[in-house]
Amino acid sequence: MHPITQELHRSSRIGWLRAAVLGANDGIVSTASLVVGVAASGAASAEILLAGTAGLVAGAMSMAAGEYVSVSSQSDTEQADLERERKELETQPEFELQELAAIYVQRGLKPELAMQVAAQLTAHDALGTHAREELGISELTAARPIQAAFASAGTFAVGAALPLLVAWLSPPNALISVVIVSSLLFLALLGGWGAHAGGAKISTGAWRVTFWGAIAMALTAVVGWMFGATV
Repeated sequence: MHPITQELHRSSRIGWLRAAVLGANDGIVSTASLVVGVAASGAASAEILLAGTAGLVAGAMSMAAGEYVSVSSQSDTEQADLERERKELETQPEFELQELAAIYVQRGLKPELAMQVAAQLTAHDALGTHAREELGISELTAARPIQAAFASAGTFAVGAALPLLVAWLSPPNALISVVIVSSLLFLALLGGWGAHAGGAKISTGAWRVTFWGAIAMALTAVVGWMFGATV
């Protein structure tokens, strides 16, 4: 018999991939929108770059803090549920065994087999089994606040640096159009990469990210043109 090798599933990337795509997308869209809006107001190049740089730093810190706080809340909830489950396993093990067996019956096992499976898995790892089957918590999906914070902040900074670099290199009379076109290209590449990393259709991911990014930049440019002031 050939040795059984463990399959690599893309769901193992959920924790960092979501935060990374969110951070990079927000970095590109918010900084490009900021640059376009400020440029549309008639600001000088130095003011545009200053606003974009400030947006990069503030945005990265905001993404890190926001991800950490939100994912920590998820982690707190998971830990509270696990602690409750741990106590129930200690105080009413028979009820928990019946509950686990009922889950397997609902999934298609016969009652006798469901009870055997529940008993064996409980003997092997009672809390881990109930976490997966009853609470939907597993190693792949468990909340990781620090990982999410670093992934989101880092990719935000990288994403924000792209339109900022383009703005710095572009001639003032073509800055808005160059930033918009290049940022849409960056968004398309990001969407395609995110879809590929997650095992989805590349064209769908690229179109989805580009579409919403275009709307955000267009609205910000309109604000700049309408009010003629730095936003």
